[in-house]
Amino acid sequence: MKNIKRLNFKSPAPDLSLLDTSRNPIQLSALWASKPLLLAFTRHFGCTQCKEMLDELVAGKDRIFQAGLDLAIVTQGTPETAALFAKDFAPGLRVLADPERKAYAAYGLERGNLFQTFLNLKVWVAISRARQKGYAVEPPPAGQDAMQMSGTFIISTSGYIELPYYYDHIADHPPLDLLLSGVLSTNWKQPFNGPVGVREK
Repeated sequence: MKNIKRLNFKSPAPDLSLLDTSRNPIQLSALWASKPLLLAFTRHFGCTQCKEMLDELVAGKDRIFQAGLDLAIVTQGTPETAALFAKDFAPGLRVLADPERKAYAAYGLERGNLFQTFLNLKVWVAISRARQKGYAVEPPPAGQDAMQMSGTFIISTSGYIELPYYYDHIADHPPLDLLLSGVLSTNWKQPFNGPVGVREK
């Protein structure tokens, strides 16, 4: 993936059609049409940090929905392999298949370097923590890229990026409280054309 450009606050969110785990086409803009969308990209299916991130999203999905957000997970898998992965690690979540990684590229997610992936103390600390939860380091399945970075985005109903979160390293997933609190505690559904930091009642 060359010449990838990162998205910024208020960048238009790329609108692509991906397949869900039943091979149904899903237009991303349909997911943010009625409520802001939390769009989370995973790495490969052997990534311990991704499984830990999904644990947090599964455990927090009711809080996410109560905060007025919708939620979708993008994977490198095919619909069939994504279905198996979702059954084990993302039950109850909408999981999308992007084996060509076209959405990864559109959202500015690059291939990491060695210091973002394997030669980083924070990564090994996170791997140790994940092992305590029963997640072993596994190689990526065929066709998935172990160097692919992930990221998390919140997209407004008008189709603009409200939060672009690019990982500094592969264990750098954002805490759920950050995703729920909005910018300076302003609700995600509240447009940023008034006072920031004042929640709607």
